[in-house]
Amino acid sequence: MALSGGRIVAVGRNTDMAGFLHDARVIDAQGGTVLPGFIDSHVHLFQGAVEAGWLHLHGLRNKAEIAAAVRGYANAHPDLTLVFAIGLGWSAIDGAEPDRHHLDDILPDRPFAAMNADHHTVWANTAALRAAGLWQTQTCPDGAEIVRDESGLPTGLLVEVGAFAPLLKLTPSGGRELAGYETGRDPVPRPAPDAREIDKALMLQALRSCAAQGITGLHNMDGNLYQLELLAELEEEGVLPCRIEVPLHFKPGDNLDRIAEAEDMRTRFCSDMVWSNRVKMFMDGVVETRTGVMIRPYLDTGTHGVPLFDAAEFAEICCRADAANLQIAVHAVGDGAVRRVLDGYEAARRANGPRDSRHRVEHIEFLHPEDLPRFRALGAVASMQPTHGPGGGLFDYGRPEDSLFRAEELAWSFPVRRLWEAGVPLVLNTDWPVVPKDVVQTLKAAVAGPALPAPWHDNRVPLRAALAAYTRDAAWIEFNGHCKGRLRPGFLADVVVMDRDLDALDGAELHTASAICTILGGHVVHDTGV
Repeated sequence: MALSGGRIVAVGRNTDMAGFLHDARVIDAQGGTVLPGFIDSHVHLFQGAVEAGWLHLHGLRNKAEIAAAVRGYANAHPDLTLVFAIGLGWSAIDGAEPDRHHLDDILPDRPFAAMNADHHTVWANTAALRAAGLWQTQTCPDGAEIVRDESGLPTGLLVEVGAFAPLLKLTPSGGRELAGYETGRDPVPRPAPDAREIDKALMLQALRSCAAQGITGLHNMDGNLYQLELLAELEEEGVLPCRIEVPLHFKPGDNLDRIAEAEDMRTRFCSDMVWSNRVKMFMDGVVETRTGVMIRPYLDTGTHGVPLFDAAEFAEICCRADAANLQIAVHAVGDGAVRRVLDGYEAARRANGPRDSRHRVEHIEFLHPEDLPRFRALGAVASMQPTHGPGGGLFDYGRPEDSLFRAEELAWSFPVRRLWEAGVPLVLNTDWPVVPKDVVQTLKAAVAGPALPAPWHDNRVPLRAALAAYTRDAAWIEFNGHCKGRLRPGFLADVVVMDRDLDALDGAELHTASAICTILGGHVVHDTGV
């Protein structure tokens, strides 16, 4: 394959390439696999960049281990206003769920809080709750909660960003990385020049780590002008190692006039490296906190979860965004949330007429079988994270009989294969930093996750389907299938060279492969020198 001028100019046999060898750099894949650059189509870049410097508690399963890690980190960072960690598990305190008393024991003399990997849940100790102003009764946005005990005191559990955002304002970043997620607007106050340079450097470092995974493209799932401006500056400086699309994050309670903001963002940022063409929303939370919206109630609480958007309001937003030719992407974990999102897309189609909108549904951890055919009928895209499910190998799942759900609901959970077999456009991604931005780990989960007992359904897909969902189809969903995501003459020279023949690997060994060279627009942005 010959690359020149940022494009693929020829693909063929070695003899066909002879005319391109003069003054060319030759990269020999040595039997490895050459692919279009991976596109991680669901990430939170700024959050991932900041969290790289946090204390990570992933895999720690008892109070003693957690205490040792937290105290060591706290001692090494005596100036922190808040000691903050990521990856605290639901049963990490010797099998029990954390609360403020546990965290008080772990770090009694300083504010300390820890976020679950789901990024929807935080636990805080007493000092942290007081420091953030969360000790006294206060209201939260719909869907968020400062959980309190019978006496009215906080238990330490904070559900959704509307509850724990005040804590993150005490971190060194001041919660700037959260603004695109929490409000969809720029950080307040406007970052000073030195803070801006710190944020830009963190983003660049994170993007370089993406390139080291063979990733040449990202779809951000939270957004504001601030992120776009930083990324555009990196592009202007000629150092941006990945292409990235950033949406406007439309929140419940926002005025419909914000659709005009999204149009302005699309006009201002429209290069092939940094662009905006999408509105992102949340319809629900996560099932662990019962904020995921289900059609039938959770077995333990009898609740359904509360949709973040009223049905009529959401339909109107979809109609307005669709009329502006903006793509829509909505977080929908529960089957009730998925149904409401599809209802909104159907309303937009009725109002504006059919078009190739490629509106997205993010997560789909539960799907009602009656809604499966609606995806193709509406031209909707399923955006899935194989490592989130019980076959992903990263999270603990109880036995189905101990679950919150009925057998027939579990049979339609994480329905990657069901959607793929039905011909629904499908993209696979990570939701980094919820899980690592490790492409090969995601491929392994998609292709060779463990066979699960009934009533779980086998949701594994063939390797070629998984690779397409990470390359060709991820380019198509961003409306760039005509120039990206395939190794064809005329396409952008976004290429990754893997160190193994992926076809020859057992699926369970896919995670052992790695990118030895990543090329973006014909420029090498990662090279192991192998």
